[in-house]
Amino acid sequence: MTQKIGTALLGFGHAGSIFHAPSIESLEQFSLDVIVTSDPVRQAAARAKYPLAEVLSRAEWANAGDTHDVDLVVVATPPASHVALAQAALEAGCAVVVDKPFTVTSAEGDALIALARAKGLVLTTYQNRRWDGEFLTLRKLIAEGALGEVRRFESRLERWQQSITKEWKAQATPADGGGILYDLGTHLIDQALQLFGPPTRVYGEVAARRPDERSDDDAFIALEHAGGVISHLWMNLSAAQAGPRLRVLGSEAAYVKADPDQQEAQLQAGILPGSPGYGVDPQENWGLLGRAGSLVPVPTEPGNFTRFYELLAAAVLDGAPAPVDPADSVEALRVIEYVREQATGH
Repeated sequence: MTQKIGTALLGFGHAGSIFHAPSIESLEQFSLDVIVTSDPVRQAAARAKYPLAEVLSRAEWANAGDTHDVDLVVVATPPASHVALAQAALEAGCAVVVDKPFTVTSAEGDALIALARAKGLVLTTYQNRRWDGEFLTLRKLIAEGALGEVRRFESRLERWQQSITKEWKAQATPADGGGILYDLGTHLIDQALQLFGPPTRVYGEVAARRPDERSDDDAFIALEHAGGVISHLWMNLSAAQAGPRLRVLGSEAAYVKADPDQQEAQLQAGILPGSPGYGVDPQENWGLLGRAGSLVPVPTEPGNFTRFYELLAAAVLDGAPAPVDPADSVEALRVIEYVREQATGH
C-alpha cells in the first residue's frame, strides 16, 4: 500500500462528480489518480476540475487491466454495470466502493461479498445518507430518549421531476436496477433498517406515473420491525408538494423535520467539504421536537458525507471496519425484491 490510497473513480456523472470526487479530493489519505468516463463533455470537466488525475475512457481503463496501479476502485456507474466492475477490481486486488444500489439482486451482492472475503479486501457500499444531518439528529434524539418509545417512523424523499434527463435512466428497467426503489428507496430502507433493525413484515406499492418511465417513479413501503416500530417510507418523483422529510412519533414526543439535508444542493452549488458552512442546516430548517402546543426547535447535527471516506481510509490503511457493511445493502435489496414481487406477482 502506498502512503496515500491511490484511487480510480469509475463514472463522472452526478454520483461521481458531486458525491465521490469532492470527498476523495478533500482528504489527505487519498489521491484521485484516475477518472474513467467515455463522455467527452464529462472528460473535459474532469480534466478541468482535477488536472492531476488521468482521465480515461471505459475502453482505455479495461485495456489497462482494470487496475492502473491503484489501491481503491470507486464504482459510480449505472447499476447494471456494478457487479462486473466491482468483481474485476476485487480480482485485481483492489479495495472497492460501490455506489448504491450495491447490486441489482441480493444474490449478486452475496457473491461479491464472498469474493471480497476470500480475497481479504475491503468492500463497501456508498450509503452516504447515513450522514444526512436529519438522520444524525434523529439518532441522537433516540439515543437520548427524547421521544420516549419510538412507535412510528415516517420518511420521505419526494420531488417534482417530470423529465428523465439521464439516458441510462430513460432506458433502464427494474432488471437493470432502474427505478426509484433502487435509487431513493435504497437510502430510505437503509436508514430504517439502521435505526430499527430487520423487518418481520413488508408491504409495498409501486407505480410508474411519468409517461416515459420504464420502471417505477412512485413507491411506498411499510415495514414492521422486530422491535415493534412501524416504518412508512415514501419515494416519489411526481410530488407537486412534498411531505415532511421526517415525522417520527414516540410515546413522549414527536420529531418533525420538513426540509431535507442540504449537502447535495451545496455540492452542486460548488460549496465543497471543508468550506465554511458546508453541511450546516440553516436555523429556519431545523426540526421541531415535542407535542402540539409545546414544540421546541432542535439544531440539526452537521451533515458530513465525507465521513464515509474518513472511515474508509481507516478500513483500508488500518484494518478498521468498513464504513458500511455491504451485507446491510443486501438486506435492503431483499426488501426491494419482496416489494417488486408483490407488485408484479413474480
